[in-house]
Amino acid sequence: MRRMLSLIIFSLLGCALADIYMHYPRGSNNRLNERSANRRNANRVFDSQNNNRGGYNVGDRYVSAARVQSHQYHETYFTSSPESRLGTGKGNSYLNIEWTNQHGCGGDEDKDPHKLNCNIVIQYLCQDDAAVPVNNKLKVRDGQRTNTPAFSGGNRNEVRSQELRRMYRNLNYNDVLHEQWLWYNKCNTRDRNKGLFTADQNLRGTSSKYTRQNANGNRRGYECPEERDYYPYWHPTEWKDIVVLAENASRCSFYQNESFNVKPRHECIEKGRDNQYKYSSKFNNQKECEANKGKWFPFYNYLEKATQFKTEAACNAASKNGVKYIWGRTIYFPEKMECLVALPPPECKAAMWSRVNHHGNVRGGQPLRYKWKLPHFPSERAQRCVLRIRYNISTDDYDPVRTDHRFNADPKKGIFSPVENDPQINIGAINSPLQLAINTAQFGRTFQDRSHTFLLKKRPSTAANSKTIHHLSVRGKRGNIVQVYPAVEYDFFPTNLTIKSGELVHIQWTGSNSHNNGAPGGDGQTGDAGQGTGGTDRHNLVQVKNLNSNYPLPFEKATMFKNAKVLWTAYHSTSIIQKLNSEDLAVILGSSGYYYCSKTATCGGHSAQSKTQLNDELNNAFASFEGILIEFAKGMYHYICTRNNNFTNRSQKGTLEVE
Repeated sequence: MRRMLSLIIFSLLGCALADIYMHYPRGSNNRLNERSANRRNANRVFDSQNNNRGGYNVGDRYVSAARVQSHQYHETYFTSSPESRLGTGKGNSYLNIEWTNQHGCGGDEDKDPHKLNCNIVIQYLCQDDAAVPVNNKLKVRDGQRTNTPAFSGGNRNEVRSQELRRMYRNLNYNDVLHEQWLWYNKCNTRDRNKGLFTADQNLRGTSSKYTRQNANGNRRGYECPEERDYYPYWHPTEWKDIVVLAENASRCSFYQNESFNVKPRHECIEKGRDNQYKYSSKFNNQKECEANKGKWFPFYNYLEKATQFKTEAACNAASKNGVKYIWGRTIYFPEKMECLVALPPPECKAAMWSRVNHHGNVRGGQPLRYKWKLPHFPSERAQRCVLRIRYNISTDDYDPVRTDHRFNADPKKGIFSPVENDPQINIGAINSPLQLAINTAQFGRTFQDRSHTFLLKKRPSTAANSKTIHHLSVRGKRGNIVQVYPAVEYDFFPTNLTIKSGELVHIQWTGSNSHNNGAPGGDGQTGDAGQGTGGTDRHNLVQVKNLNSNYPLPFEKATMFKNAKVLWTAYHSTSIIQKLNSEDLAVILGSSGYYYCSKTATCGGHSAQSKTQLNDELNNAFASFEGILIEFAKGMYHYICTRNNNFTNRSQKGTLEVE
């Protein structure tokens, strides 16, 4: 179906080499556990179009690199409480997201113009963690090897059971899985949107895997290229919108109204010879769908399923206390109606200004950040999730909204694209043409990064529903700035955290045991400068007098943990937590969780009195610290990591202010 681009999107997207890298949560850039500076497989999960050197390895739970997926570590964030839905400002949990983008963004078109148009879209994908057992092939996961998951194409005459058999033959639990196999199967079968601008690109096929930016139909994981390249997408997707940082604030009403969070999307559903609904169809519009005996069904995006409500009446009647339920179909279950927890529209605001041709900071000296208020899941079941950030850029060399299929190059009909590959331009003043460096597959362009998987869990019962939770962690990887670039060196994150008295801080971090940044190194320096065992990330947290200081305060003079209250740790039962004192807190965070407390009488053999001595560079501590939830007393506290704070080379320091 020919569709006017102006009805759909902004994202006809920019010029070459404009990468985006997510630094917290740690963006993978398709890395998994490589010891090399270059990622091994740029097609492992998704199409980033970023430099091969970017990204961070998946976290390791123990002192050596994970050999099985159960030894990987996935950070856990506590969700907002039920009270957060009431709009009182209480019960919220916050996670800061940080990234750098190369070609800049933001700026007012008239008063403070940038060199390009842009927007940034942040989304997440979640799966009920308990609903899909460990080792199940449908489990969202990071995988254990760097292969691109397998896919073998089918044919239109397949029935549903044949699609499923093909899926299970392709899936391997050691391979990564973000989008489901069925999602790519839909993309591979469905006709592409022929109303889109393709310039002078020669698309090699007719399905949704062929786009102007992916003319050869290359596959990356189970991502659908058409959905990746355009936002908002016009078919149902697995992704939920968090925020759109728009090219202009005036576009926000469009993005919020068109988001799949709030507006249902349609898909053609056909029945096979077995009279069962099939998972995929080639028809992308209602007219062709119904003409071929398909049904043009609306589908809804949702936070989670509310399986306790079995009828439409019960579902609709349940909406209260800020929770809205809808009765609808979901993307992989077209045959039945279900009760779903509705999503809010995404937040939207103008993109913040960032410098062009520089993976650096915004005005004011801080990196690009967005403060995500984590959702509350009414079922309070743990969710396994992935975060996705997309950077969409375009130019004013053609109208980025209204340029559609009518402008696609067709010389036989006398139609020429408004932009062409490497055109020669005669400006008149010079007696010879000048060639421009333009690639129409990249003139309008999308870049992307994704996190490794993480968990969203119900806050512990000790954290009251009215309490606000802030997450404090570590970003970066081992090596000096040249060795890790375009990733970053170690730092606490947020570096400066200001909270109100009575609010809670969840401290945790994750690290890899294979951040060697070795060969092949691509176009950068290899190596892993740093202290302790080569290739390993290690962190701790000890108080210092001020940010100019590089010596920890002795415990007797430290104030950070005095009158602090522990509400939860990953290591202790409630009965032990009630016994923990300020010395225990200093021991836990100073030893990176190697010691669970100070004295044997409190926590037995894991105490500083009983356990084998901690290595002075934390080498025998675990790469990841599973976390502690603390209510701090009023004050301003500065802290460092003893291992990674190498003056003149790197500085891992942070500040917590409790107002």
